[in-house]
Amino acid sequence: MRHAASSASRFATLLALALILLLAAPAGAQVSEGAAAPQPSVALPPELARVLTDYEAAWQRRDATGLAALFAEDGFVMAGGAPPLRGRAAIDVPLAPRAPYAATDVDTAHGDREFHMLWPEGAPGALGTGAADKPKITVYRAAPESATGAAVVVCPGGGYQRLAADHEGRQFGEWFNSLGVTAFVLQYRLGPRYHHPAPLQDAQRAIRLVRARAAEWGVDPVRVGILGFSAGGHLASTAATHFDAGRPDAADPVERQGSRPDFAVLAYPVVSLFDPLAHSGSRRNLLGEPADPTLVELLSNERQVTARTPPTFLFHTADDASVPVANSLLFFEALQKAGVPAELHVFAHGKHGVGLAASDPALSSWPRLCATWMGGLGLLKPKS
Repeated sequence: MRHAASSASRFATLLALALILLLAAPAGAQVSEGAAAPQPSVALPPELARVLTDYEAAWQRRDATGLAALFAEDGFVMAGGAPPLRGRAAIDVPLAPRAPYAATDVDTAHGDREFHMLWPEGAPGALGTGAADKPKITVYRAAPESATGAAVVVCPGGGYQRLAADHEGRQFGEWFNSLGVTAFVLQYRLGPRYHHPAPLQDAQRAIRLVRARAAEWGVDPVRVGILGFSAGGHLASTAATHFDAGRPDAADPVERQGSRPDFAVLAYPVVSLFDPLAHSGSRRNLLGEPADPTLVELLSNERQVTARTPPTFLFHTADDASVPVANSLLFFEALQKAGVPAELHVFAHGKHGVGLAASDPALSSWPRLCATWMGGLGLLKPKS
């Protein structure tokens, strides 16, 4: 269905104005009982008027989250290069560019979605009580009718200084849900405020927590993996090579769980901390400066692979200008030598930090390749 650009533009403007006014309203504002709710006054074509019904209802409820979700569902606010309009309102509306998500040291990409502090009483070695001192996981539960029982802890990248928690967090929580996999997006502690071992403690604790509450979240405790991007890929590869079986006598039931992931997915990961392969910013934020040579060796994870390292999927681009592809090549080679099942995909071209790469005809195939690999491990069907 196509409409004149002027009508479409008025509709997009109306919706944008409604969202702006709603978000500007005081928290908890309600329409006074008996008072007429604000009503749009723009005359719209019948097709657009029908679409407006849901937006109007959300507006009257002062439901900012619901209204924003309708925007996203109908494609009015989409990232550049996104697919064509879809959803209930397949109309020719000029798309407003989506405001870039500001990556910070606190994960705010998930709205009011369910989350849990890793240590409700305070993380070990915490340097304060602010949001950045409180690592957490945000839960993306797979729908019960499609849940496979598999789970993934997602570690966004950001150079161990910030979190790319939208395109390397929220979007992958939703993508995993489409596969029937429950995802837990991790906010881990960052440099320069925190150095090793704080990020690894957070990743390990997240894995333990998912296992400890597996029944509550509909998760199979022996099918809990980890996914990491860039510096988050270093964290994920560290969790995959530095783990323990838990402490059976621990007073905290979470600490009784093992921290070894059952599988790992590494997307354009930092792996080595040795020059010339190291991402210097990640190393500096993780270890401080000058870096302790012993820790550089310990956390250059291509040197820490053993037969106990979990099956791993790797994706990188050959001309990555930020993190050299040799990071993935060396890790894959180490996995091969250790007899660990592994799959590596290197694409000829592509910038660093592409996430799902939805607008790139070549790179957008990597999530499908990953899903096929996960299916081969039996992760995309309920355990019999």
